[in-house]
Amino acid sequence: MTMTKTSTALAAGVFALVGGFILQASAPAQALTMKECSTKYNAAKTGNTLGGQSWNDFRKAQCSDTAAPAAATAPAPAAPAKPVAAAPAAAPAKPAATAPAAAGNAVFPAKVDPKYSTLSAGKQRFKTCDDQYNANKASGGAGNGGLKWIEKGGGYYSQCNTKLKGA
Repeated sequence: MTMTKTSTALAAGVFALVGGFILQASAPAQALTMKECSTKYNAAKTGNTLGGQSWNDFRKAQCSDTAAPAAATAPAPAAPAKPVAAAPAAAPAKPAATAPAAAGNAVFPAKVDPKYSTLSAGKQRFKTCDDQYNANKASGGAGNGGLKWIEKGGGYYSQCNTKLKGA
């Protein structure tokens, strides 16, 4: 009797699986990804074919599940989306803007302070750099060379730590 239950359960599982595949095969095409839709929107914007549609209206009309068949008939406008490639060209200017100021007149400690000798090497450097940074700040801040303690691209601590590692 258990063999019959097992066979029935197995058969039901197989039918459910096959039914799922059949339903999936008959489902409409997937919607465009946001990146694909954005490319298509920019191409339409460049070609002046938006007809006054906003991004949200365009996305709902052209990139949703119901608009997928229409999207399949118009892949050609996506090719002249070369103006979109011009936008990443502006991105390299960003890293140059975030580069920290040169440590030209920054004052760094010459060696690790002996009072931190019981700590690990990293903590010794950290505390020594912190002491020097605060001393520079107390004397008007000019000794820090215009650097913040931590900055993207390397602030006072990063440069001080590098110098102490080399000392």
